[in-house]
Amino acid sequence: MKRFSLLFFVYVFLFSCLVECKTTPLKQQIDGVYIVYMGAVAPSNNGAMREDQAQLVTALIKRKKNALLYTYTNGFSGFSARLTEEDARSIAQQPGVVSVFPDPILQLHTTRSWDFLHSFSDKKISAATVRPKSTRAKPSYSGEADIIIGIMDTGIWPESASFNDDGIGPIPSRWKGKCVEGDNFNSSNCNRKLIGARYYESSSARDYAGHGTHVSSTAAGSLVDDASYSGLAKGTAKGGSPSSRIAMYRVCQSFECSGSAMLKGFDDAIKDGVDVLSVSLGDPSGIKPDFTTNAIALGAFHAVEKGIVVVCSAGNSGPTPSSVVNEAPWIFTVAASTIDRDFQSQVVLGDKTVIKGGGIHFGNLTKTSLRPLATGASIKLDNNATGSMQARECAPQSLDPAKVKGKIILCETHNPSYDNDIRMNAVKSVGGVGIILIVTEQERFIATKFNIFPNSMVIEKEGNRIFNYINSTRNPVATILPTETIIGNKQAPVVISFSARGPCLTSTNLLKPDICAPGVDILAAWPTDPDLNQPFPGKNPPGYNIISGTSMACPHISGIVAAVKAHNPKFSASAIRSAIMTTAIQTNNQNAPITTSSGPNATPYDIGAGEANPTASIEPGLVYETETVDYALFLCATGYNTSQIKLISKTIPKDFQCPDKLTEDIVSSINYPSIAISKLKDGEPKTVTRTATNVGPEESVYTATIEAMTGIETTVTPNKLVFTKEKKKLTYKVTFTTSSSPKKDTFGSITWTSGKYRVRSPIVVSIE
Repeated sequence: MKRFSLLFFVYVFLFSCLVECKTTPLKQQIDGVYIVYMGAVAPSNNGAMREDQAQLVTALIKRKKNALLYTYTNGFSGFSARLTEEDARSIAQQPGVVSVFPDPILQLHTTRSWDFLHSFSDKKISAATVRPKSTRAKPSYSGEADIIIGIMDTGIWPESASFNDDGIGPIPSRWKGKCVEGDNFNSSNCNRKLIGARYYESSSARDYAGHGTHVSSTAAGSLVDDASYSGLAKGTAKGGSPSSRIAMYRVCQSFECSGSAMLKGFDDAIKDGVDVLSVSLGDPSGIKPDFTTNAIALGAFHAVEKGIVVVCSAGNSGPTPSSVVNEAPWIFTVAASTIDRDFQSQVVLGDKTVIKGGGIHFGNLTKTSLRPLATGASIKLDNNATGSMQARECAPQSLDPAKVKGKIILCETHNPSYDNDIRMNAVKSVGGVGIILIVTEQERFIATKFNIFPNSMVIEKEGNRIFNYINSTRNPVATILPTETIIGNKQAPVVISFSARGPCLTSTNLLKPDICAPGVDILAAWPTDPDLNQPFPGKNPPGYNIISGTSMACPHISGIVAAVKAHNPKFSASAIRSAIMTTAIQTNNQNAPITTSSGPNATPYDIGAGEANPTASIEPGLVYETETVDYALFLCATGYNTSQIKLISKTIPKDFQCPDKLTEDIVSSINYPSIAISKLKDGEPKTVTRTATNVGPEESVYTATIEAMTGIETTVTPNKLVFTKEKKKLTYKVTFTTSSSPKKDTFGSITWTSGKYRVRSPIVVSIE
């Protein structure tokens, strides 16, 4: 039971982070552990230490025998060790050292979703005359068996049916990874689907939290018929790339993930030969990142240099502006949206009125199981010193057991100090038999789980109808019907409130997040150990779970990345990102602009380039290839000097130098699939340059269209791109002019259209 108690605590923590979307700062460092980052490895090092790295490590071991934790030798150089502050300061001054920093603690950012994405995107394509008729309705997966998706997370539950290897061929010969044995995990737990498993700072790669299992199956789970969460969301579970391979790197201890373990995971993944890295975690939001000390950004930089696409979640601290994390331009950053599935738990009043509500429960009330109905305020404790306010909220110790027993209670939810689990337990503990919660429309998008206790979440309009009914009769009664799965009857996608927002704190001249994908109420694999996953009465432990977060959106994009790479094996990491961004969708399943859960239309700060389109991204027409030199210029603009950058990267030109006159505009002109400029003023036009690479028919002509931006004149030169066999890359310029400085951030787009393809880049003109 001790293990279950711990899991319960972990699950509650994850639930609060993922569903309520509150980012709680964790301990910022592990006492005494420091990361020594030394930049790139030699191109032909074959896993050997650099000479300067070896000297530092040898000297450290001589002085402190057990100080060394990890060495990094494959994708980059460095080590992590237990050091005093004095040791750290001394090592930071040594030749070849880029930075020394305390080991950070990173946060986790935690099926119908794939059916929705494919059917939704297929309809968009069939309605758009600019898409080729030959585009597949659904991509085949014939080439994806050679794609390896690395997952950095809490581990994996290898017995899950989602990781069966039926019909999957031999492991690719280029795979250099291992299935590392540990507690309750041996080499036989790996197969042709789960081809690798490593762990750090833990006893094995086995998942005792569920998060890593969930994201792994979302990205690349095999097809599993009749999967469900105890009967809800029933259907065929599958990942975005169901024939791709999975390699697990357990870098997290339950919900804490150390930067030193993350870097070792990156280092191993580069050596092992993964194609994609899916990273559903990040730093706390609201802190401007320092790219000399940001573990994910550093590890991802070297992975991308090796051709690996690194996909990261944007964070769960939305809708606060500038809450996005993982904002380095070499990272593919993912926001979260809803799908068209709803979990409805209807309330039937005594006068036969049916109130539409939501939430997940497995209670035993039926349509004829009418129970007395009361408001929280009407059943308050008479001696409650705080009056009826807490009782209206169904706060703990505010309700009178004698008045509550046997009743369904209607509760308000204005006070953020109480979450819905607290309210449920407050009602349940004093004899209530059900709870109705009045929530905001934004909260209604997420299905809160109440296990076997009958519940329904209703919006304010419906709550007022229940209030009116209670006030209209002497003996109000109601029942709460069991949860039903409803598909296709709501506006989707919608950008969910918790999804972190731009603009970037690093630079408003870089747009983040990049893309949006499903991250709300996602069904995916989950551990089945009864100690970890308590079954409901009369049911087996569900092998699948429904959770929400940008953690769930991230592996959706990882799966799409695998599909794009399989069909376009010569695409670079940046070309794959471009293919997905420039083919994204901006309208919902009702052919209206995608909105946020609070109502307004989504902007690029909410959704990046738009909702990912897994079909169109296979054949993008044009791509924007962002080179290492672009990333180096970004590093120049964010504080690195030329010497540091040359230590970090061995692939930039030897004559590279940071510009003498650094301005924010340098970031605007890196060859990125989106465009962002800042501080546009009257009489001071700004010009950005982009180079497009033709990956479609050799003889292609594209014409530019600019979405009008109020008060800003935009010109494209040239406005026609003519590609030939000899001319595969063409450069154009976009110039922005205004007669008066914008008073608010302005959004638009540039779209290049041929007879077959539509290639769109969002534009942001910010005032800061």
